[in-house]
Amino acid sequence: MSIRALIPAFILSLSALSVCAPAFAQDSPEKAKAVRDEDGKYFDADGNPTYKIENGTVDWYTFSGYRRYHSDCHVCHGQDGTGSSYAPALVNSLKTMDYGTFLSIVAEGRKNVGGGKENVMPAFGDNKNVYCYMDDIYIYLRARADGAAPRGRPPKHEDKSQAAKDAEASCMGS
Repeated sequence: MSIRALIPAFILSLSALSVCAPAFAQDSPEKAKAVRDEDGKYFDADGNPTYKIENGTVDWYTFSGYRRYHSDCHVCHGQDGTGSSYAPALVNSLKTMDYGTFLSIVAEGRKNVGGGKENVMPAFGDNKNVYCYMDDIYIYLRARADGAAPRGRPPKHEDKSQAAKDAEASCMGS
């Protein structure tokens, strides 16, 4: 079964999870601390993907997230997640948004209406350049929200692991 076929069920399960579980405040870099490494991808104590930055070198997924964010997301959400007059600053949103909610909003989109204003986040669940890299984008924005990653292109990054290469090839269909 292809990854593309699994995404709707995965997103549906995450949506249910985010409704049942309260959102957590990502209140400090300590909460996001990497405690587990799976082939170059880091996870926090709750099992959520996270960043690892040491001596100015970011992990591959943070770097990939920077690249993917700036290929699709920055048009609305601003350079480095700082927001614009069109869409909110994701460096602020990720301080209170849990992983499941992030995935659900990116995949399914969201519409906010109120105060005479309508904001629409389009669904990116069919855009391979986004859905194949949702974890990467989340990791990058999480690092930005925690203040661990400065603005701009990370100057140094870890090499891309074979696991990352394999996941990309599988998702992108190459």
